[in-house]
Amino acid sequence: MNTFKKLKAFYLPYKKYFIWSMICLLIVTGITVIYPIILRFTIDEIILNGQYQYVSFIALGFIGIMAVKGVMTFFQQYYGDMFGITSVYRLRNELYEKLQRLPFKYYDNAKTGDLMSRLTADVEGFRFFLSFGFSELLRFLLLVSVTLSVMFYYSVNLTLVTMAALPFLAVVVYQFDKKVHPAFRGIRKSFGKLNTKVQENISGIQTVKSLSREDFEIGKFNRFNGSYKENYLTTANVWAKFFPLMEFIGNICVVALLAYGGFLVMNGELTPGELVAFNSLVWYLVWPIMNLGFTINLFSQAKASGERLLEILEAEEDIKDANQTMNKDQINGKVSFNHVSLHYLEGENEAALKDVSFKVDAGKTIGLIGGTGSGKTSIVQLLTRFYEPTEGTILIDDVLINNLPLKSLRANIGVVLQESFLFSSTIKSNIAYGKPEATMDEILSAAKRAQAHDFIMELPNGYDTMLGERGLGLSGGQKQRIAIARALCLNPSILILDDSTSAVDMQTEVQIQKALKEVMKGRTTFIIAHRISSLKHADQILVLENGEIVERGTHDQLINKEGPYHRIYDIQFQDQKAIVQSS
Repeated sequence: MNTFKKLKAFYLPYKKYFIWSMICLLIVTGITVIYPIILRFTIDEIILNGQYQYVSFIALGFIGIMAVKGVMTFFQQYYGDMFGITSVYRLRNELYEKLQRLPFKYYDNAKTGDLMSRLTADVEGFRFFLSFGFSELLRFLLLVSVTLSVMFYYSVNLTLVTMAALPFLAVVVYQFDKKVHPAFRGIRKSFGKLNTKVQENISGIQTVKSLSREDFEIGKFNRFNGSYKENYLTTANVWAKFFPLMEFIGNICVVALLAYGGFLVMNGELTPGELVAFNSLVWYLVWPIMNLGFTINLFSQAKASGERLLEILEAEEDIKDANQTMNKDQINGKVSFNHVSLHYLEGENEAALKDVSFKVDAGKTIGLIGGTGSGKTSIVQLLTRFYEPTEGTILIDDVLINNLPLKSLRANIGVVLQESFLFSSTIKSNIAYGKPEATMDEILSAAKRAQAHDFIMELPNGYDTMLGERGLGLSGGQKQRIAIARALCLNPSILILDDSTSAVDMQTEVQIQKALKEVMKGRTTFIIAHRISSLKHADQILVLENGEIVERGTHDQLINKEGPYHRIYDIQFQDQKAIVQSS
């Protein structure tokens, strides 16, 4: 029950629905047990004594009781569903909010399909137990306890004989739970992997088709699907082994009842009506016991789902506001890195950044260049607090970055990532995503400065054009320009361009760079680029290799040094010269 205790904050506030459901269930259970008592009375007091004139009244009374039972059953199920649905509504919201707060480090190892599976299938499995499983468990306890009380009232000896096989059933149920819970956890894991595979395939369908790897992907999906099937078959095998055994033990109870009960009737120690009532009552024991496997099944599924949900809810939020956060809505843009090192994984030998130090005055432009994995992107990820430095300090406006409110910090930093992501919404909504209150004039201004206005106006609905998933329908360069417009719409104090012109042609790059020069005035700008042409006008250029700054200076200073920067320049210049000569 530890899993349910940890999740109690989500369902305890709605216990009133559960209590009303249980009140209705209590009435339903009482009426259910009254039926055999009426049956005994009808046989012993009316039929055997020849009081046939009362049969019609008994029948009408029985119909009335069944009508009340039907109404109470409706409300019991209604309040049960309200309890489950309302509880998981809050749980699902909390899970989604948690996913928004979790740091980038969590998503480095998380699988999209698996997370989707937890927010859908696992939440639904937990809801079903709250709505139905809890009531079934309590129905079992109520029905068994009330039934046993009535049976003991009629005959203690017959009740004890009937119950003789129940300890064996308890052992079987315990063994069943031990085996079925790991089996259902395996199902949940394999279902998450299956979802991940489908999500990856759909997202990368262009790559799959362009490389003619459809058959490979089908085979890979078949393996994941096969694993899911095998996990389900394992669970079905457990169920198939234990359920007949539970049913067999239940039927032994009935056989014992008929054998010993018949003997008591022949000896006059039990009336025929009591035997018939006993026969009905024993099924109120047998059926709940036989159904106990199904209830445990629900419990095991809910427990397995709850454990997977808790893995998200209990995940550590490494990056959050400090206890004494400074209220600073506007940032000027002065940045200082002091002996900063970064390891993405704890215990990782190779650092992404090693003892990096530099200063940038407000309104200046700094360029970052180097090979893949040199640490360029790591610097800006630390600046936006996507990750925390392993060593060293980062200051903005001479304030430790950890003392600035996260929302305030990121609201003052406009980021254009290397891989532009657009939402399935209108172009206008995408540009204003970071600033929902932006006016149409601000949106137009940002789009024009990003050289996106002209192609947007050529679209069927202009700024109201709906984009497909991840901006489907636009070219890479168009998506990147909208992403730049989105960053500019924030009117940020610090602007980060992470290779933001990599998907545009040279002519468009020149146009964007020209527009960005105007935008960069008065802003601290970090430009990550592979093309020297994108950052040669920077006030300071940092050349990185293996997480270290190996050179720094202006474009002219670095060219004259004839170091790593000069080598990069020569390679790019030779490539451009070769292209011109070949054309």
